[in-house]
Amino acid sequence: MENKKFELKPVVSEKSYSLANSQNKYTFLIEGEANKIEVAQDIEKKYKVKVIKVNSIVRPGKLRRDYKTYKKYRDEDITKVIVTLKKGDKIDEFLNV
Repeated sequence: MENKKFELKPVVSEKSYSLANSQNKYTFLIEGEANKIEVAQDIEKKYKVKVIKVNSIVRPGKLRRDYKTYKKYRDEDITKVIVTLKKGDKIDEFLNV
């Protein structure tokens, strides 16, 4: 089994802020490769909370073109993760960003 390196970045927007307050769901962006189990374990270890459910959405990278050679390439895909926590658990750092 490989050690995958990924970085979690909290997404702070009106929608994610209201989800965090009303439904106890927190939104993160992942740079790098990770599956739902690894994300849940990392969040539990980092923030000391209990993760109930993880939903993930892959946003495909933007298609770009090199104008000198006319070759197409695509930026790296970004994974957006919505994590549901156990009732009563909070991530205070998320709301203070």
